[in-house]
Amino acid sequence: MNNSNNTLLQVTVLFLLSAVIEMAWLHGLQPFENRLTDLFIRQQAHNLQPDPQIVIVDIDDPSLARMQDVAGNWPWPRSLHGELVRGIARQHPAAIVFDFMFVERDQYRPESDHLFNEALAVDSKVYFPLVRRDPAQDASGAPLAKVAPMLGLQATEKAEQDAHIALLPPLAIDPRYWRTGTINYEEDRDGVGRRYQLYTLAHGWLIPSLPARVAADLGYAVPSQPDTILSWRGAVNAFRHISYVDLYEDFNREHPQRPQDELSGKIVIIGTAATGMYDLRVTPISSLYPGVEILATAMDNLKNQRMMHLAPGWFAPAFTFALLALLYATFRRGANVYKVGWALSALTLLALGASYVAVGRLYLLPVLSPLLLGWGYYFICTLQEYLRERRSREQAVLMFSRFVNPHVVQELVSHGGLSRGGESREVSVLFSDIRGFTTLCEKRTPQEIVTLLNRYFTLQVEVVFRHGGSLDKFIGDCIMAFWGAPLDDAEHAQHAVAAALEMAEVLQRFKHELGEQDADFDVGIGIHSGPAVVGLIGSDQRREYTAIGDTVNLASRIEGLTKGVSRILVSSDTMQLCCNSFEFKLFGSYKVKGRDQEVELFAPEIKIAPI
Repeated sequence: MNNSNNTLLQVTVLFLLSAVIEMAWLHGLQPFENRLTDLFIRQQAHNLQPDPQIVIVDIDDPSLARMQDVAGNWPWPRSLHGELVRGIARQHPAAIVFDFMFVERDQYRPESDHLFNEALAVDSKVYFPLVRRDPAQDASGAPLAKVAPMLGLQATEKAEQDAHIALLPPLAIDPRYWRTGTINYEEDRDGVGRRYQLYTLAHGWLIPSLPARVAADLGYAVPSQPDTILSWRGAVNAFRHISYVDLYEDFNREHPQRPQDELSGKIVIIGTAATGMYDLRVTPISSLYPGVEILATAMDNLKNQRMMHLAPGWFAPAFTFALLALLYATFRRGANVYKVGWALSALTLLALGASYVAVGRLYLLPVLSPLLLGWGYYFICTLQEYLRERRSREQAVLMFSRFVNPHVVQELVSHGGLSRGGESREVSVLFSDIRGFTTLCEKRTPQEIVTLLNRYFTLQVEVVFRHGGSLDKFIGDCIMAFWGAPLDDAEHAQHAVAAALEMAEVLQRFKHELGEQDADFDVGIGIHSGPAVVGLIGSDQRREYTAIGDTVNLASRIEGLTKGVSRILVSSDTMQLCCNSFEFKLFGSYKVKGRDQEVELFAPEIKIAPI
């Protein structure tokens, strides 16, 4: 396994660990998941209508204003509610459900409470809310076994017969009419209410919620689970609302104007959506959602068996691990990060679309958390790939700065780097060898020789780079360079010859620095143009960018023929490629080792001035 794959595996393992910690303990992405499902639920709820058999009698703002002369300020005398109950009961509703408390007896108007209780005797389908208090107060509460029959509590196998419980029952109501259930509404950790309790477990006793109690009495199936995720239908105030004052006034008319059967067979919930009553909660539908409509929604869900269902607990981890495994496999195979990004985008849209459709079928698919983890992994792997590519480019710059002009290196890297395999190119190869080097070594110490060579090579390599050439290598006191690679160069022969002429000029200046004692110091330069194989050649431990082939061999042979003939010699192939830029002198044909035919050699003399 190479270093890149090894690093990818390490990143994957660390990310999988992070994903496990997130899904098992942190749940830091859950708020984002909730917001997404809230959005889907809100969009689909607007196209749905709630059950028309559930009606809200609303103590709204007009009711509070118009009842002022009859009832005074809120809370009103309970006898008024008694009159309302009598009027509704005459229409034979399925149930009458109060959504506000009757915890305290009216000390100032006891006759009003008495009249209310008399009205309850007429109909046995009236339900009242019950509040479960802080369990820390249970020790000072009522005996559970005693109040259980009155409140409809259900004993389980673990029911504690001697336990006490702190409750707020409807004390203003005669216990004979206690048909109660809790209305404890709890918000999720992000402050949004999405669930409604069905049962509260206390000391082995089950306390039904108000919707569960009503639904069970009406014969609807109630799931045996602590709570349910609400399925919303419509926007705010989607349920049918009848103003309390309108209904009350109509019941007290000698000739009622409203239909006498408008509440027949319906579940009638008496509550308030008035702004001044502050019974507003945060839900997926709105941040100001009336509490009475939450109760109505819970009743709607139980009556129509359309509660939301969570996907199995294994779904999110399985989706996450499958997504990470798929991404790991694609990155390990060296897939293009842009293509992976597009594929991940398509998968994201597909998963979000599936989640949206699932919400319409009352299922919650937690896809956002796995997708966010997948995108996080993608960006980390992309960053790793970028850093790897950057290191590769830096290595390429470092490597090729030894061979070519740094500006050429930058251009090479910006165009996608270097082909790792060999490739055939038309090139011009130059060999430059020092003459009289042995004599030179006899006159100087080894340290002086090294210093002299370094100075000479520096001057000559600068010339090669200046003319766009690539330095292949130093072979003892010989320089090998070529033009036409790694970047394309249509005028490689012209640039090679121009470099050779300048190298000869630089040689003269260098000889002047050496002085009279090294007058024999000279060079021979041979150039040939033709096809060659160029690329990174060598072992796994060390490779160098070089050119090989017959063109290279012939250039070396031509350099060997310069001694005693001319400082610079080029082949006829090179001469023909740049004859319009230079004048050449023919030095004849020469027998070259490895070739049957003799090779014509030329020496460039002067550059033709442009007209």
